[in-house]
Amino acid sequence: MAQGTSGAGTRDARWLLTTEAVRERAAGLLALGLDGGLDHFTVEPDRLGACADAVVETIREAYPDLAIPYHARWRHFAVGGFERWGSLVHAAPWEDVGARARAAFDLVIVSVLLDAGAGPTWRYEEGRTGETYARSEGLAVASFDLFVSGLFSEVPEDPFRVDARALASLTEADLAQGFQVSPTNPLVGLAGRTALLNRLGRVVAADPDGFGPQVRPGGLYDRLAGQARDGALPATAILAALLTHLGPIWPGRIALDGIDLGDTWRHPRAGGEGETASLVPFHKLSQWLAYSLLEPLEEAGLTVTGLDALTGLPEYRNGGLFLDTGVLALKRPEEAGRPHAVGSELVVEWRALTVALLDRLAPLVRERLGLRDPAALPLAKVLEGGTWATGRRLAKGLRPDGTPPLTIESDGTVF
Repeated sequence: MAQGTSGAGTRDARWLLTTEAVRERAAGLLALGLDGGLDHFTVEPDRLGACADAVVETIREAYPDLAIPYHARWRHFAVGGFERWGSLVHAAPWEDVGARARAAFDLVIVSVLLDAGAGPTWRYEEGRTGETYARSEGLAVASFDLFVSGLFSEVPEDPFRVDARALASLTEADLAQGFQVSPTNPLVGLAGRTALLNRLGRVVAADPDGFGPQVRPGGLYDRLAGQARDGALPATAILAALLTHLGPIWPGRIALDGIDLGDTWRHPRAGGEGETASLVPFHKLSQWLAYSLLEPLEEAGLTVTGLDALTGLPEYRNGGLFLDTGVLALKRPEEAGRPHAVGSELVVEWRALTVALLDRLAPLVRERLGLRDPAALPLAKVLEGGTWATGRRLAKGLRPDGTPPLTIESDGTVF
């Protein structure tokens, strides 16, 4: 998506829907942090080496051959060593690679949108294995089961699909039942998740240019495949399509020029001029979804280029990694003892610093692994191998329940 202008020297709202904007505003806040100019965090860049060492330790233990997959929702569908999607692929009556790709898009779009933090107590018991899962893995398995059950389909003879009408009519009770929610098994942000899927259904139905005549999220595959040139598709094209066509699903927060900016927040020291001044974009769930669409596109025969144009994901495992390794520290440690709103200045700082520090950490990880070419270990694999897993590992070692070092009040649509 091209950078726009709304006047001399200023950027317009559409610029905030780019990874260039995410990186620029994040880097600006990191520069302030390095100079001691942030209200909530100090930055200790000398600790990045030790942080990289911790990430490399995780990678070498989990992937001794360095055959690291992308950081994507598909990893969670294989939790417990059971390849749920692979089993479905063998059983489903898809006629061609396009039909399979649309189904994969359907599943992963809905599952990622349901992947905001579940809370520390929620659990999901999987009937097929008898195993119990929590957090992202539990949300993934639960959403996979809902997909396989046909809850999201309007076509009885084709349950393995997601249709706009089914999403638009989904109720909170439907989702609560599917996620095994009860007074003793609460799920954070249930109402927000339901509303998000309802809006997804309405947006898909209203956007035939984006989703095609099948009126399902998976129709986005056809649009992206149509943009490929000589079988190649830039990663930024995936994110641009998601932000353009899924943008209206996000709760109304900040809008400019009639454009809902989604996962974009204000920080008084973020800089900039004109209408975009002080605004800090992240688009975390959209980028997580972009990473999760890489494999369906590649399995359909396309080559995705420019992976490192996408940014690291500013969520609590990556952000927790930097706090737990001492790269970041709270200026007022007592702030760790209370929850913070997702739009608070503290959380915006934390997320921006996470994005900028991931860009500094990735080359250190590659260097320690003897990989000089970034293409050999793109950021999508550094995250998986990687920073997210190390953030979780350190959290479990430092806190008995494995919770992150900061608590965020999430509405089910950001984290």
